[in-house]
Amino acid sequence: MLKQLFKRMDRNPLLKNVSKAIQNRLANREVGRIATHFKQYFHTTIAVTDETRNRSFNIRHDVYCRELNFEPVRKDSLEKDEFDSHSIHCLVQHKQSNQFAGTVRMVMSNSKLQKLPIEQFCDHALEHEYLHPKNFSRDEICEISRLAVPAKFRKRKSDNFAGAETGGIDQSVFSDKELRCFPFIAISLYFMAATVTQQRGINHIFVMMEPRLARSLRFVGIPFTQIGKVTDYHGKRAPYHIDPKVLFETLSPGFRKLMDVIGDEMKEQLTS
Repeated sequence: MLKQLFKRMDRNPLLKNVSKAIQNRLANREVGRIATHFKQYFHTTIAVTDETRNRSFNIRHDVYCRELNFEPVRKDSLEKDEFDSHSIHCLVQHKQSNQFAGTVRMVMSNSKLQKLPIEQFCDHALEHEYLHPKNFSRDEICEISRLAVPAKFRKRKSDNFAGAETGGIDQSVFSDKELRCFPFIAISLYFMAATVTQQRGINHIFVMMEPRLARSLRFVGIPFTQIGKVTDYHGKRAPYHIDPKVLFETLSPGFRKLMDVIGDEMKEQLTS
């Protein structure tokens, strides 16, 4: 009924702005509730041990090697590369099952010899005269890379339990509130990356992503700037840049609450 009402309001030029304002408020209220649920059901952690780092590599292997076929399958089921030694790895863990629901890494650069992946593999796509990694001090740049969410945590009950086919798990073991958090796992990983980079004094974050993902992130208040052309890199992707300080200023209220929930939980890990 609400959708029909908003459609009618959107067709009226005098009511269109009112409709958008109401929808934004409702969306922020919903995201605010989900932020509370997220804290209840999920835990964020920085991988500082071999065991937790291997958990991250295993998730990446399941997603990038077995599911998407972007990388060859490894005998040890760990997807690793030369950038991992100078990266910070983060994980989201489902509290009740202890299963890891997602991972992301921030590739750092300690010298000109340590190029970011975007420089090493996609330098031809970087077209922005100013926003190029080479223009900044190496200790103030990083790249968000290898974000991965297992299939079982990307599915919802409305998918007719498709997760049982792709992830080997019956979605009925998750509550409705937990399932509502699933679409926010990837966003939470970006928020974890932003929190870490802020603490490390990073001023320039780079990432290769699909343009439609960049548009979706802009919708929630994460305004990545496209700095080059779309190229074929594990699919059609383009290079993007963001200043972490801008991200903290542009988030919508609901997602800012989720960011604060994640930041508060990570403070102890970042200062220990």
